[in-house]
Amino acid sequence: MNVSSIMGKQVAELQRTLSMNLLKSQMSTQAAHVTVMLQDMKEANAAPHPSKGNSIDLKG
Repeated sequence: MNVSSIMGKQVAELQRTLSMNLLKSQMSTQAAHVTVMLQDMKEANAAPHPSKGNSIDLKG
């Protein structure tokens, strides 16, 4: 094996490792954003339905 072949394999391995680390970082960032979004949804006061409980629509 020549030096350029060995270096090419090492570069490819480094690129795969870097891609995996970036992917893991991106996934954890997205998970953190989803967690914050879900917490915000729980804390938000939902507006009441405009006609819920005021009338009943019965079709015979």
